[in-house]
Amino acid sequence: MKYISTRGQAPVLSFEEAMLTGLARDGGLYVPETIPTCNGAEIAALGGLPYEEVAFRVMYPFVGESFSEADLRGAIGRAYEGFGHVARAPLAQLGPNHFLLELFHGPTLAFKDFAMQLIGQLFEMALTRRGERVTIVGATSGDTGSAAIEAFRGLDAVDVFILFPHGRVSEVQRRQMTTPSEANVHALALDGHFDDCQARVKDMFNDFGFRDSVGLAGVNSINWARVLAQVVYYFTAATALGAPHRPVSFTVPTGNFGDIFAGYIARSMGLPIEHLVIATNQNDILHRTLSTGGYVTSGVTPSISPSMDIQVSSNFERALFYAYDQEGAAVAQLMDELKGQGGFKVSQGALEVLRETFASGRASEEETSATIARVFAETGQIVCPHTAVGVKVAEEHLAGAPMITLATAHPAKFPDAVEAATGVRPPLPNRMADLYERPERVSRVANDLTAIEDLIRKGRAA
Repeated sequence: MKYISTRGQAPVLSFEEAMLTGLARDGGLYVPETIPTCNGAEIAALGGLPYEEVAFRVMYPFVGESFSEADLRGAIGRAYEGFGHVARAPLAQLGPNHFLLELFHGPTLAFKDFAMQLIGQLFEMALTRRGERVTIVGATSGDTGSAAIEAFRGLDAVDVFILFPHGRVSEVQRRQMTTPSEANVHALALDGHFDDCQARVKDMFNDFGFRDSVGLAGVNSINWARVLAQVVYYFTAATALGAPHRPVSFTVPTGNFGDIFAGYIARSMGLPIEHLVIATNQNDILHRTLSTGGYVTSGVTPSISPSMDIQVSSNFERALFYAYDQEGAAVAQLMDELKGQGGFKVSQGALEVLRETFASGRASEEETSATIARVFAETGQIVCPHTAVGVKVAEEHLAGAPMITLATAHPAKFPDAVEAATGVRPPLPNRMADLYERPERVSRVANDLTAIEDLIRKGRAA
């Protein structure tokens, strides 16, 4: 199994190399040269299996010779043993023909744990085997950072630096990043918004002198291994509701497009997905793009669903790569226009492909709060603001196959918004009950590449 860049000008890599590299040297994102497929019998055989076994069967064809069967099984087992639910990603029925896929039972209470816990194990195995040490940098709108820190804290082969937008994440999200005491993890509060954090990470990867001198690696959703790990729960959810004998649909609250792109890969593998619905909050660039054909950034407006406060959705580049029939030069041209002009126009042919693949919708702040309140009143279920965005949009697309909305985070990560909507303040799980009492350790940094790189160099040396 080989991996190629969406921009067509980077070396072809193995799974391990693509995982450790993160962003391709031409600025593109790695995707598999070919997508393995499953037949109906193979999909049916996944029904009722433990999550770990499904993860192995779905992921192994993508791994090639990078990890043995035993190594991959071991990494998967270690990754998910700390989850708070034996099913790992259980389904809960929300209403007629509508289900929630609970992805918040991991150590940091968000769906990012499914990928990050596994990547931590795979990185450690690969780097130990190579005798190497790397510096991981990441940008977060809230959940990726805490999941990365939790996955890599205390590991010998990595230093971790996570940039988050100062004052634009919830207190729980911030404290999950700033309270770990291990010396190899560093939380950096950047003066700016998430797109600034993401842009500086990409700038560091494109500064090849710095990149090579510190052994830079990335674990944002630009990393293919992140996307691959998320493909698994599409299979467990779909088979639980009768796939492949009947199709299912998914609605995904998304900002950076990685989670729903995992659904695209699952469908490309043969999983019978009828609809893939993009759910956006008021920062609705993905919905606007599908509606108008124009991808035009318009600034980020802070919301009660901060992990979706994004205008540059990195993984959308992967969707464009397939919509443009894997023409790397065309994708590179679009990304140049985005960087230089703040947007681009999707060609009519590519737009038709995207519209055949994805549906979309948006939820305003008022609609998000009203959905939290209504779901609680009707079902007793408390959902986080991001999940509420998904529920509202899903309800507009309920006709046809059973709809599964991804519940991406635990409501206790956003207690203020939930309490304002329901009158109930959701408590943290017992294992995190002292989070507000733990001392914080954080570095404030300007939105300046040189300042960030200097801080990372000093942090590695400390």
